[in-house]
Amino acid sequence: MKFFYLSSKPNKVGHFEIHDKECELIPDSLERDYLGPFNNGREALRKAQLMKSNAVCCENCCLTNSQTVFITAKSEEAQ
Repeated sequence: MKFFYLSSKPNKVGHFEIHDKECELIPDSLERDYLGPFNNGREALRKAQLMKSNAVCCENCCLTNSQTVFITAKSEEAQ
């Protein structure tokens, strides 16, 4: 889990960006609000949009593609 924050000041196009705690682009502590712990930026975005409808994910830290890992049973030939 990562800790996410919402910028309290809009960016150049008027959106409030969501950042994880480790993001190099995260605003200073006085210019952000704590959202909480989430598995990814999309989960944080759901909460942020309740606070500010024009919230968006930071392209640097929140838009990384994650893939679901599926574990399959061993085939009979491999046993």
